[in-house]
Amino acid sequence: MAKHEIIPCERCGSAIECKANSYTKCQCSVVHLDLNEVQYISEHYDSCLCAKCLFELQQEYKDSLVSVR
Repeated sequence: MAKHEIIPCERCGSAIECKANSYTKCQCSVVHLDLNEVQYISEHYDSCLCAKCLFELQQEYKDSLVSVR
């Protein structure tokens, strides 16, 4: 039996093991987001996202800043 809940990534649907009660061991903890990036992502998604999607959204946010300039 899994120790943590297996949930789908809200963006891509891939199965991820949510370790919200053990954040430092969760796959999403490898993505270091600043406050603006967190706000950008939270405006579009409400639930857990896989690390791959977090990296992609982080880059999407950075790209949006460049296109504004």
